[in-house]
Amino acid sequence: MLNDAVEFIKSKTENFIPEIGIILGSGLGELADEYCDIAIPYSEIPGFEASTISGHKSRLVFAQINGKNIVMMQGRFHFYEGHPIQKVVFPVKVMKKLGVKTLIVTNAAGGVNPEFKPADIMIITDHINHMGVNPLIGKNDDSMGERFPDMSEVYSQKYIKLAEKVGENLGIKLQKGVYMAFTGPSYETPAEVKMARILGADAVGMSTVPEAITARWAGIDVIGLSCICNSAAGVSTVGLSHADVIKAASDAKDKFKKLVKEIIKEI
Repeated sequence: MLNDAVEFIKSKTENFIPEIGIILGSGLGELADEYCDIAIPYSEIPGFEASTISGHKSRLVFAQINGKNIVMMQGRFHFYEGHPIQKVVFPVKVMKKLGVKTLIVTNAAGGVNPEFKPADIMIITDHINHMGVNPLIGKNDDSMGERFPDMSEVYSQKYIKLAEKVGENLGIKLQKGVYMAFTGPSYETPAEVKMARILGADAVGMSTVPEAITARWAGIDVIGLSCICNSAAGVSTVGLSHADVIKAASDAKDKFKKLVKEIIKEI
């Protein structure tokens, strides 16, 4: 299936070889609307599934941004949608086979750190996998990565520094912190958020970690960016909703796009 997907995509993109992949999270897909040379619906690609979540357009977009060849997932697959974890990370494996060397993975997240505010952007420095599953379970594909991959630097220190520098140059205040992944689809309880805080998390969400693990296994450098869309339960005094997440992502989209485009330029 992996080879089928790669060959199909190549037949649609001819000689376009992407060097940077971007996974666009909830409400952050506008970058792929702004830059779109070729768009392939997920429904046409072998092994891909359409996202069922609002704010995800379910297409693979190819474009040049600041002189770099880019492939963007305009919408991702989530474990909570009922997909097997191998399906969730399948597009990352496809990106590797297409030539991607750097992955920018983004998400909408709940702020656990009380200093974070909605529409803040957090550079992910590390993660905690609380999803109860690892995408590398099963027979290992030695052509992609080794059986026991090192995860001491999932998120590239070089690119964390680069993102900080870019944010400073653009006058965008960036947060830094640890992202903790839950399965969802229910938001975390106040007790779970308290646990996350005790364990060292600064933000919580329902994605990103499986893709980041798979990318590092495959030798892809990872940059993680979270749009803090709400304060998590127990931090916030109001209830949580997906509509609020989309609104906060919309509020942050302009600085998010500026940041990502400049990071691409500097890679």
